[in-house]
Amino acid sequence: MNMASLQPWAIALIALAASVIGLYFLWRILLLLSPRWYRSMVENNAVSVDDFVGGPPEPASAFKSWLLNWLNVRNRVAKKEGYPLKTQDSDKVPGLKVTSRNEGNESQASNNKKPPVIVGTIRMGFGHHRIAYAATSWGVGRGSRNDRETWFHDFLNIESEEAQMIKDADALYSKGSRLASELGGMAEKFWGKLTKSGDEDSLRVTYQFAQHMLPLINGLDKNSPIIATHSMVACAAVEAGFTNVINLVIDNHAQWFVVVPGALNLVQGPSNYHSFLKMGVPEKDLALAGHWIPRDLVEGIPDACARRVARRKAGKPLRIIVPVGGAGAQRKFIVSMVGALSGLVKEGKVQLFLNAGDHEHMKEAFVGALESNGMEYDKVVDMKGVQEFKEKMMKQEPSKNVTLFTYEDYFTAVATTDILCNVADVLACKPSELAFYPIPKLMIRRVGDHEAYSALRASELGDGTLEVREVPLAVKYVNLFLTTNLLEVMNKSINDNNKIGLYDGCKNAMRLALERAERK
Repeated sequence: MNMASLQPWAIALIALAASVIGLYFLWRILLLLSPRWYRSMVENNAVSVDDFVGGPPEPASAFKSWLLNWLNVRNRVAKKEGYPLKTQDSDKVPGLKVTSRNEGNESQASNNKKPPVIVGTIRMGFGHHRIAYAATSWGVGRGSRNDRETWFHDFLNIESEEAQMIKDADALYSKGSRLASELGGMAEKFWGKLTKSGDEDSLRVTYQFAQHMLPLINGLDKNSPIIATHSMVACAAVEAGFTNVINLVIDNHAQWFVVVPGALNLVQGPSNYHSFLKMGVPEKDLALAGHWIPRDLVEGIPDACARRVARRKAGKPLRIIVPVGGAGAQRKFIVSMVGALSGLVKEGKVQLFLNAGDHEHMKEAFVGALESNGMEYDKVVDMKGVQEFKEKMMKQEPSKNVTLFTYEDYFTAVATTDILCNVADVLACKPSELAFYPIPKLMIRRVGDHEAYSALRASELGDGTLEVREVPLAVKYVNLFLTTNLLEVMNKSINDNNKIGLYDGCKNAMRLALERAERK
C-alpha cells in the first residue's frame, strides 16, 4: 500500500486503529503483570485484606489498587520506627491527656500502672474529631469507672512527613466537597457517586496507605486499647501489632473502606449491621453499639427535651442551630436559607445560632447574608463566650435573634455545636455525624451521596426529617415546627430512643475497650 496515495482521513483512521490496538495490548500486558505487583505490595501486611473481603482481586482490581497506592505514596519507603511522644493535660477537656511529638525526647513518667485508653483520630473535617471527643467523654470526668488514663491521639498532631501526606489528601477531598456543593448538577452527581463507591479496592488502598502511618502510632504502648474514629487509624493500629482495636464506623452506608480487618468494627444502626454481614464482614469482627454521642448530651436528654416542649407550648421563639462542616462545603445552601428565614427572625419567631466554625469564608458569607437582609446579630468568638451563652440560654432569651459563632481555633469550632445542642430546639445540618444526635433535626442538603442514608436513619427513628434539598422546603419545615406538634413528637422519640440506649454508642465502645483490656 502506498501511504502517499491515501487521503488524509484514511491515514488518520489507520493511525487511530494502530493506537487502539496498541493500547489494547498494553492493557493486556498490565493485566498480566498487575497480580504480581499487587502481591509484592501486600506480602508483608500483618493481616490479609483479601481474606477479609472474600478473596484476592481480579487483575483489573489488582492494577487499580496498585496504581492508586502508587499515586498516594509515590516511591516513599514506609518507615516503621515510631516517633517519640509526650502527653500534656488538655486545656479543653479536664482529665484528658493529649499526645504530641516529643521533639526534645523529654522524660515521660506516669504513675498509672495500666496502659492508657487511646482514642485515635485524624483531624479531617469535623466529624472524626467530634466522634473522638465524644468517645473520650466516657473515659474521663464525672461518673467514669475508668482507672486508666485516656489519651487523645490525633495523627495530625504529630508533626511529620506522614502527617503532611494526610493533610495533602484531606485538602483534595475538602476542595472536591466544596466544588461539588457550589457547582451542583453533574459535578454534584459525580462527587456523590464517588463518595458512595467504597468497594474492596478502596479498603485495600486505605490499608496500604496506613502502612506509611506507622511512625505516628508505633510510639504508643501496644498493650493499650485503641478506639479509632477514622478507619486509617484502626488500620495502622492493626498493622502495628495492637490487639485491642475498636473501629467506630462512620455514616449509615456500608462501604468496605470504613471497616478494618483485625479490629472490632462497631456500627451505629441495624441496617448498617446487616448490610456489612451481607457484604461478608465476619460476624466476630462486627457489633451494633448505638450512636456516637458525648456524655453531656446523653445525660442531658430528659431535661433538654422537656425544655424544648415547654418552650413550644409557651410560644417561645424556635431556636435553630446551624453549623458548618469541617470542609466548609455548604455555603450556598446555608446562606440562602438564612436569607429565606429573615422574615421569621425579624418577627421574633425564630432565633438563629450560626456556627461558622473556623472558616473565614463562611464567616464572611454569614455576615453578608445578615447585613443584606437587615438582621442584627451578636458575635461569640471564644470558648468562654460559648459557655456563658449556654448558661444564659438556660434561663433567658438572647439579646438579639441571631448569634454568630466564629473562631480561629479548631476545637472550639467543633465543640460549639455539641455545647449548644441542649439549649437549641432544632439542629439544621447536613446528614453527617450530626444526623445521629439526640436533638430534633432539619436535615439539609447533603455533601456526598453516602450521607443520604444517615438522614433516612434520623427520619425512621423519629428525631429528624428526611433530607431537604431545596430552601423553600426547609422554610416549610421551620413553619411546621412553629405551627404543629412536630417538635413535641420528635422530642418524645428522642426520650423513647434514649430509654433503650440508642444514643449509648460511645459509652458502649469505651466499656468494650476496657473489658477486652482486662481479659488480656
